[in-house]
Amino acid sequence: MAPAPPKEPGAPKRTRNSARTKAAILASGREEFAARGFEGARVDAIADRAGANKRLLYHYFGNKEELYRAVLLDAYQEIRRGERALSLDQYDPAQAMDRLVRFTFRHFLANPWFPRLLGTENIENARFLKTMPDIKALHSPLVGQIAAIIERGNSAGIFRRDVDPVQLYISIAALGFFYVSNTATLSVIFERDLTSMAMVQEREAHAVQMVLDYLKTREG
Repeated sequence: MAPAPPKEPGAPKRTRNSARTKAAILASGREEFAARGFEGARVDAIADRAGANKRLLYHYFGNKEELYRAVLLDAYQEIRRGERALSLDQYDPAQAMDRLVRFTFRHFLANPWFPRLLGTENIENARFLKTMPDIKALHSPLVGQIAAIIERGNSAGIFRRDVDPVQLYISIAALGFFYVSNTATLSVIFERDLTSMAMVQEREAHAVQMVLDYLKTREG
């Protein structure tokens, strides 16, 4: 039997890294949807930015609507992973709340696309979020974790008991979300550069103090 012919040099077999391609499409999708909204986003632009052809995009995600849902889910999973990594149960209640407020503020600050993406979904009246069963399961542990911090703080005599963990988290998120999503207009109105490090640090400290002051036990 004749030996097989040698392989031609310089022609390595190409392999497709599906995980890397999907991640690139997701990252590209979050940029496009955050910048142009759902209606204005173009699949061609997403594929081009990701360095993938449109056929691969449809292969992995099905259509524009499913890609948008995947981008939303990935965005929420990312912030939840960050919150879990804080290991808040290892800290005393005041420190745990301090860490949560700072993390939330910094997450919005470091990812300005996130407030824009959430703004897009609110313009859509959360019509895509309503069809995503995984979302509730993602948020439930966070609410439980905040409730546990409040309970520990109350047992230690430093936090009020009458605090709704959902309302508290909405307030924590709002303190960072509004600042980041309105930096440009607020900087003009108040004639301050809210993007400067000094202003950002001042705002973060202000957010922490507001939350901790709200949680303090009431005397008299």
